[in-house]
Amino acid sequence: MSSASTVEYVSRSFTPPATPIVFVVDDDVSVRESLELLIRSAGWQPEIFETAEEFLSRPRVLSPSCLVLDITLPDLNGLDLQRRIAADRIDMPIIFISGHGDVPMTVQAMKAGAIDFLAKPFSDVALLSAIKSAVERSEAALRVQLELQSLRERYETLSRREREVMALVVRGLLNKQVGFKLGISEITVKAHRGQVMRKMKAACLVDLANIARRLDFAP
Repeated sequence: MSSASTVEYVSRSFTPPATPIVFVVDDDVSVRESLELLIRSAGWQPEIFETAEEFLSRPRVLSPSCLVLDITLPDLNGLDLQRRIAADRIDMPIIFISGHGDVPMTVQAMKAGAIDFLAKPFSDVALLSAIKSAVERSEAALRVQLELQSLRERYETLSRREREVMALVVRGLLNKQVGFKLGISEITVKAHRGQVMRKMKAACLVDLANIARRLDFAP
């Protein structure tokens, strides 16, 4: 995060649940049952689905998670499901499992963002290690999302004039220059600038500039 104050704010607003969720989508009932037991015994919360459609119908939750996904599924296969959720579930890493995977299929899955591809039969150690890494990535991704959310919420509290002042200040303009551009006095600029710093919880101008970059409206 761009500053200690922002990190502290976000740390208070996001505490990962005690039990991350591990989703499993596999059409083999024996695989589902064995993975459910393994995942639960490792201390995570398993949620098991037979098809991609069943998984997609499950409402999203804001918690650390990962998806253990069989690449060969009826109807919507694993690669199709990966494409469906790639854009809006970046906080949920995918671990592919398959008894029929080949090199091109593996390459395609990894290029699309999968963090691992395990060939059946795989060892419990290999899967648990992959899940541990995936959950850690999920927690980090959620923190980034919530950091941005908190910054956007703060920005929404700024008045139109405060946003104008902020946009010019983070470009490096002096108060006098900002006042000239906006047609207001230097004293008024200072007052708006103080409000911006307070509302955005920025400790200094560099901090404010970093926040602006996170919000993608400043160079």
